[in-house]
Amino acid sequence: MINFNGNILTDKDSQLQVSHRAIAYGDALFETLKVEPNHTICFWEAHYFRLTASMRILRMKIPRNFTPEFLESEIKKTIESNGIPKTATLRVKLTIYRDAEGLYLPNSREIGYFISVSKINANVQNNAYQEVTLFKDYYLAPGLLSTVKTTNKLLHVLSSIFDEENNFDNALILNTDKKVVEVSNGNLFLVTKANEIVTAPLSDGCINGVFRKQLLELASKNTDIKVVERSISPFELQKANELFVTNVIRGITPILKYKKKTFETTWSTKLTEMINNTYQTQYPL
Repeated sequence: MINFNGNILTDKDSQLQVSHRAIAYGDALFETLKVEPNHTICFWEAHYFRLTASMRILRMKIPRNFTPEFLESEIKKTIESNGIPKTATLRVKLTIYRDAEGLYLPNSREIGYFISVSKINANVQNNAYQEVTLFKDYYLAPGLLSTVKTTNKLLHVLSSIFDEENNFDNALILNTDKKVVEVSNGNLFLVTKANEIVTAPLSDGCINGVFRKQLLELASKNTDIKVVERSISPFELQKANELFVTNVIRGITPILKYKKKTFETTWSTKLTEMINNTYQTQYPL
C-alpha cells in the first residue's frame, strides 16, 4: 500500500500516466527516511527542512497544510495501512512532484506527493563496504541542483550498475573538476594521518545529506574531533587512514579497501558510538 496524495492505494492502482512530470522530466524530488520501532522518524526535523528548502530551489509551491505535523501523520498513516508491527525498522520514501501539465514549462507550480514504505534490516549499518572503486564514466556538475535529491539520479544509477558489473560494493563519484565528492549512495569522509576528518563541501556538488549534517553538528560541539569541509583529490584516497560513508539508512559505513590500500576503521567505530550515545534517547540507531 502507498499513500498517493493522502489516499491509501495499492501500488497497482496508483500507476502514473506517461505524461506525469516525474516520469517525463524528472520534475520531482524525494526524501529517504529511516523509521525506528514505535514509528519514530529519525532526524525528522532535518529531513523536513531539507525537503522544503529543496522545494523552494525547484520553485515548487508549498501548500499551507504541508507542516511537519501533517507530513508526519501521513507517513504514519501509510505505515499503519501496511499492517507493519511497531517493532519493525523501515525505509520510507516521500516523493514530491510538480502536479501540472505542460512541456518543459509547467502550467502551474502546484505539487502532489506519494509515500511508500518497506521493511529493512535493523542492523544494516553494521555492514562494511569491502571494496570500492573510482567511477570515471561520467562526472557530477557542481551547483545548487546537485545538492538536491531530485528524481534525476542517472549518474548514481549508472555508477551503481558499474559497481555490480565489476564486483565492487560502491563507487566514488567525481565532479567536473575531478574532485571526489561522494559515493553512489551517500556522503564520503576520509581520515588523514593527522586524524583530520575531511568531507567535500556542498559547493563541490555533494548531496546535502541529513546524516552528514548530524555528524558535522556533533563535531562542532566536540573538541576531540576536527572535521574539515574541503575539496578531496583522488590522490589523497590511498594516503588516508580511513574512508567511510554516511547516509540515514546505514548510518556510518566503513570502506575497507580501495585499489591496493586497506583501511582502518578506528574513527568510523568511534563516531558510530558517539552518534549512538548522542541520539540514543531519540533514535536507537
